Amino acid sequence: MKRKPSTLAPKSDEPTVLIPIEQQIQQRAYELYEQRGRIEGHDLDDWLQAEYEIRGTQANAARA
Repeated sequence: MKRKPSTLAPKSDEPTVLIPIEQQIQQRAYELYEQRGRIEGHDLDDWLQAEYEIRGTQANAARA
């Protein structure tokens, strides 16, 4: 019987997959859009908020 690979954590010899920052921002902006109830007309606000959150998280991680 063949075991399925674990999806919880990568093996130590597997490379970490990095998601480009633009893709992270896009995903977060879409989450904000959905949280607002998919009301259109706030795409720039959502993008800027997502960018602020993502870049802030990365800056804090770099300082640690």
